[in-house]
Amino acid sequence: QVQLVESGGGSVQAGGSLRLSCAAFVRTFSAYAMGWFRHAPGKEREFVAAITSSGGSAYVGDAVQGRFTISRDNAKNTVYLQMNSLNPEDTAVYYCARYISASYLNGAMRHVDSWGKGTLVTVSS
Repeated sequence: QVQLVESGGGSVQAGGSLRLSCAAFVRTFSAYAMGWFRHAPGKEREFVAAITSSGGSAYVGDAVQGRFTISRDNAKNTVYLQMNSLNPEDTAVYYCARYISASYLNGAMRHVDSWGKGTLVTVSS
């Protein structure tokens, strides 16, 4: 069983930054790609970013391109999402996700087999 625990969410003004963390309580963390999704009120859950098991390749969604960065530390079983230049449209619950393989494939939700419970990010104008 995989347990993913997000932290780092909170309230910030537009233009500010936050760094989300996701701690994975599983022995095989380094064998799987990891990702972040978000769910805003009234919208469908949206892909944000993904990273391969080794951290050698990453993919960021169009909506956050140039502002968000995903990284991981396999020694700490943790994946991060650095969020800069936040705007109110980034307000959402952010979820950590584990993919079914070392590669995130195309990043789609159907390739995810485990989810965290989410952390709320609120950006005010």
